[in-house]
Formats: sequence, C-alpha cells, structure tokens
Amino acid sequence: MNGFYTLFHKELLRFWKVGLQSIFAPMIATLIYLFIFSHVLEERAQAYPGVTYPVFLIPGLLMMAMLQNSFANSSSSLIQSKISGSIVFVLLSPLSYMEVFVAYILASIVRGLLVGAGIYLVILIFFDMPLQSLSWVFIFALIGNGFLGVLGVIAAIWAEKFDQLAAFQNFVILPLTFLSGVFYTIHSLPPFWESISRFNPFFYVIDGFRYGFFGISDVSPYFSLMIVGIGFLAVSWVTLRMLKTGYKLRQ
Repeated sequence: MNGFYTLFHKELLRFWKVGLQSIFAPMIATLIYLFIFSHVLEERAQAYPGVTYPVFLIPGLLMMAMLQNSFANSSSSLIQSKISGSIVFVLLSPLSYMEVFVAYILASIVRGLLVGAGIYLVILIFFDMPLQSLSWVFIFALIGNGFLGVLGVIAAIWAEKFDQLAAFQNFVILPLTFLSGVFYTIHSLPPFWESISRFNPFFYVIDGFRYGFFGISDVSPYFSLMIVGIGFLAVSWVTLRMLKTGYKLRQ
C-alpha cells in the first residue's frame, strides 16, 4: 500500500503545485460564464417554476467545470509520463494495475471536487442557492468526477502525442459537456434533439446533480444514477483491461 499512497500523493502534488492553473483558473472561467449568461438571459428564460435562470445555470456550470478538470487531471498526467518516458517507473514498480488505476482516478476526483467546492463557495457570495439533498449532490459529484477521470486515462493511453489527446478533448469531451443540459432543460428542445440528448451520459450526471439542489430534474435521479453507474463500470473495465495488458504502455 505504500506504493499506492506514494503515487496518489504524487498525483495530488502535481496539480496542487500549479493551483493557480489547475484550481483557480477554472473557477474564474466558470464565474465568467455565469455572469455573462445570467446578465443576458436572466429576464428572458426560466427553466423550472420558481427558479431563476442564473440559479438554474449554477449546478450545470459547477458540474461542467468538475468534469472537465477531472478529465484533464488524469489525461495530462498520464500522457506526460508516456511522452517523457517516466511511465516506466510506474510500470516497473510492484504496484498492481488496480492500484495504479485507483491512484489516478482518486486524484482526478479530488481535483474535480476542489474546483467545484471553490466555485460553489464564491457563488454563495452572489446568489442564494437552494440545497434540497446534499446526498444526491455528493453522489453525482463523486461518480461524475470518477467517470471523467477514467475517460482521461483511456484517452491518455490511446493518444501517442499531445495533439491526439487535445483532439479527444475538443471533439468528444467538450461537445458532450456543452450539450448535456448545462445551459438548458432538454424539455425545451425539439423532440428529435431531446431524444438525441438522452444518449449523452453527461446529461444524466448533470441532471442528477441539479436534482440535489432543486429537487426537480428532467428524469428520475435513480434512473440517472443507474445510467451513470453503468457507464462508469463499463469504462472502468475497459481501462483496467488496457492497464493489465499494457496497451500502448509497454512498448
């Protein structure tokens, strides 16, 4: 277990030492999104009865920031290790592939939660946020960050250079997060696009997370949890297979 804690601690230090970039920059970007959209649409849109548009927007922006940073943490760490060649020290260590997997994912979850907590505390200065169920908020924050942390490991193992990783992030992760109901409720969409949105797993993460604040959601939080849980287990199985076989790691 000492090796696991060492790797986990190293991953925590990695993003903490550049906290201005890894923690505070996402906070500022999210607050800019919030203030711009709330200023433009506050009087023109209302998603839920009794919930103003800026308040509706906050959980989606919180989760979007957490998801993107969880993905960035595991993917950037692993791709840097691959390209620099330092991944060999992890592969030659007595760590099991399961310990390597858990260390990377836990570090991604911690970074995502820190970003989310920081944004939430700042938002409380400007907005009065309801909180119907802390349990639902925490469950979806935890599994959502874990889900994206695993996808980050998959992307970094698959990618052979930074350009490929950037392509994965820009053409897969970014569209899925922006089109997941962050800025709207899917019931406001035309029927075709509403149906398409239901195939986006990120939608269920954000919808379940939003339920914890308002007690209102587009679909049942239990159904959302089931979808996200199945997705998390599926990508985790793929990642563990990749780590066990050394796919694109042992060359």
